[in-house]
Amino acid sequence: MTTDVAPAQVRPLTRDQIENRLKYCPRLPSLGSINSALRELLNADQRYTSQVAEIIRRDPSLTARLLRLVNSVYYGLSTPVNSIEDAVFYLGVRQIRQLVMVTPIIEDFQKLAGKASFAWREFWQHCIGTAILTREVISTLRAPTDEVDYVAGLIHDVGKIAMASACPEHFELIHQRGNLTDSPLMDREREILGLDHCEVGAMYLRSHNLPDALIDVARFHHSPERAAHHSQLVAAVQIADLMVRQACIGNSGNTEPVNDNDWLKAKGWDILYPDQTDSEKAESEKSLARAALKRSLERLPTILEGLV
Repeated sequence: MTTDVAPAQVRPLTRDQIENRLKYCPRLPSLGSINSALRELLNADQRYTSQVAEIIRRDPSLTARLLRLVNSVYYGLSTPVNSIEDAVFYLGVRQIRQLVMVTPIIEDFQKLAGKASFAWREFWQHCIGTAILTREVISTLRAPTDEVDYVAGLIHDVGKIAMASACPEHFELIHQRGNLTDSPLMDREREILGLDHCEVGAMYLRSHNLPDALIDVARFHHSPERAAHHSQLVAAVQIADLMVRQACIGNSGNTEPVNDNDWLKAKGWDILYPDQTDSEKAESEKSLARAALKRSLERLPTILEGLV
């Protein structure tokens, strides 16, 4: 049960105070070492269902998520899938790879969040939905060559989790007040804590020596035009985040409504599709990309129900 936090007891912190608290937050070890044996096998030219199943079987958490996902996505099957081999067959390499990424990172997120009172399950759904859609946005431009786009979408809101871990009383007051006012989330964060979740997320990732691409995504996912590096990745995350929020999939903790125009006119599109000589061609490419993303968005709720 959530207890009310008295505003008088919660004062903004300085940047140095916040940075010092973040140093003592749990790390995210999964970002540095995803199950390498399974990852290599999934990327191999020849894959055998039995080999993939054998590695998955070693991880009870991954096994449980796999069976839950396949029975959610393929709910029309006459009998439930109880065999890991059958689940691997039905889902295929792409969704198995996503599952391998999600499982350890969400478990690390749960440890980082600690006992802070919040709708975490809906928050994880928002993060995973953004990850899946970020991959789809990048895929409209080129074939992804690694998993950085998916991980970027997954960790874009890590600042909120780090805030809950390092400054739980501020985090609770920020979201208590969000239920009573229409003021923008980032304004409340800066007023109550002293920094917003974007700065906190970048600070947390930097303090644990994580890659610059992920730091830039955490810092600039609401303003990709400010990212000096990795701007396309940041732009893809911005669009994915807005689309997931507009569709009310999960809960990012940001109660500001998002309409179609917000994601259709997002600055990220100008970064992904900069002005070209043939503007008619550019608009046609964007229209095709948006239509494909809307189709992907429609499939998300069913997938997320199985993942989280």
